Amino acid sequence: MRYAEAAEPREMYYYVNTFTDTPFAGNPAALLILKEDRDAEWMQAVARETNLSETAFLHTEPGNKLRLRWFTPQTEVSLCGHATLATAHILFSENVFLPGEEVTFQTLSGPLRATKQQRWITIDLPARPVAPAQPPFDIAAALGGPVGNMLANEQDVWLVEVANETQLRALTPDFDAMRAVRGVIVTSRASTPGYDFVSRYFAPAVGVNEDPVTGAAHCSLAPYWSAKLGKTEMTGYQASARGGVVRVRLEGDRVALSGQAVTLIQGIWYG
Repeated sequence: MRYAEAAEPREMYYYVNTFTDTPFAGNPAALLILKEDRDAEWMQAVARETNLSETAFLHTEPGNKLRLRWFTPQTEVSLCGHATLATAHILFSENVFLPGEEVTFQTLSGPLRATKQQRWITIDLPARPVAPAQPPFDIAAALGGPVGNMLANEQDVWLVEVANETQLRALTPDFDAMRAVRGVIVTSRASTPGYDFVSRYFAPAVGVNEDPVTGAAHCSLAPYWSAKLGKTEMTGYQASARGGVVRVRLEGDRVALSGQAVTLIQGIWYG
């Protein structure tokens, strides 16, 4: 079949590395810009096919409102920072919006806003504070070492502080044990210069054993470390194998997350 006879393309597809300025680092996200709304079953099938921690879907609603949704390979989620960053990055890169303009996305977590200054994109997300709680499984055993504070947010994501960055980087978790909760953030003060805190994020219950860089986790990390360090502006490093840098600014019940992004693939989705 000649190319001219091929099916009419439906959607634009992008593959973006987020919270990094370097290809093959940070957290990869897929983005489909849809010509029209599609049903959740189709979106879930696409997310399984792309097989990334998050695939974002963007379409325009009446009134030129931008509707943004996120899916892991297993389920739809109510908030995803890195896929939101990827979406904003593409809109600015393609000059749909210009630096200095504000992008507003309609999402399951309410309106989320994004701006760009030089190479840094800032997204405005709801804070997800944590409080002390008793976990439904042995977190210390699952992590393979001693833990300090154990707290949880309202989304059933747990935040655990460990003694130091060396211990955090050496963790080899029992992912099966962690399926009892939606996710586990492990964090410590940073010993690496230039960072205030470091973290790792595990979410096997939603199909992501370890997420490379997690914007939503920083919605809990920002208020937690702000209270401990007495600062509202901090820089975090997520110490996964790929690694990524997240700047945070706590603004009441909101968290401004800033990061960079790199586009690796742009194409047409025919499915």
